[in-house]
Amino acid sequence: MVVSEAATDQQIAQWHKDGAVVIEDFFSAEEIAPIYADYQDQYGVQGQGDGRALDFKLAGSVGASHRKQFMNIDNLPYQASVAMNMISLDPRLIALAKKMLGVDRVELYQSHTWAKFTGEADYDQAFHCDFGNHTLTVPGDEAKSRTVNFIIYISDVTDGVGALHYVAKDDVAAVLGEGAIVAATEQQPALLARQRSAAAPAGSILAYGIDTFHRGTNLTDLNGFRYTMTVSYKAAGNSQVGFHVWQFSPERPWHLILNHGSPEQLQCLGIPAPGDPFWTVRTLQLTQKRWPDWDMSAYFAAAE
Repeated sequence: MVVSEAATDQQIAQWHKDGAVVIEDFFSAEEIAPIYADYQDQYGVQGQGDGRALDFKLAGSVGASHRKQFMNIDNLPYQASVAMNMISLDPRLIALAKKMLGVDRVELYQSHTWAKFTGEADYDQAFHCDFGNHTLTVPGDEAKSRTVNFIIYISDVTDGVGALHYVAKDDVAAVLGEGAIVAATEQQPALLARQRSAAAPAGSILAYGIDTFHRGTNLTDLNGFRYTMTVSYKAAGNSQVGFHVWQFSPERPWHLILNHGSPEQLQCLGIPAPGDPFWTVRTLQLTQKRWPDWDMSAYFAAAE
């Protein structure tokens, strides 16, 4: 699916204004189907619980983060189909990230699966911003110094299966003051009263930022489950922001990406583009020896 320029401009404006925007039908049913099958193979449709909702919250509490909420997560590259490995680097996501951040080049710095099941945890969280484990500083003043985080909906995500809820920036300012990035316990109920649901069908994406107040919500549908993938982009060269270090896991199936990615897609992972000074006769030959099935013809041609 190609989102029209007019629609994209409206969605980008909403993302800047509210801090979040849901874009339905970003991916087609045909594109999602093989990835849904991969999730079923890897995670199934029944978690470790009995399929009935859990509620461990103290009286008056919105929720809290805990370890069991973060089960069933795996990081790129995946032991799965090419489709599942390449969706994080879809050219439409790259183009949208560039527009949202207002830059010419972006880098992928986070990609992980997430499967949730009713009864495996109480998934209700307090409102928070994600900057705390994405940077050692704070979200910058300009969009290009921040990030855009996409949640790709591999299955339908309703409120009954734990749709993310967020608070628009204007509502946050009304409760916490302009520019706030932390909410105290006593401020949580006021944010809860202004929350918006990001529920949407499979193939949709949610775009939000590391300065957007949001929370995970509990799965309450009997035997409910939801499949999503979290994909995050930053401006190329923004060393303040990080999450995954791709080079840390060379034993994983990188050939599924290298053998199918365009130079622009691979550049988002930190691989220099064809014609970059890094590529010499020596580095080209050694890289080709390391990854013999990678078609590096464009890189060799640019070095001639």
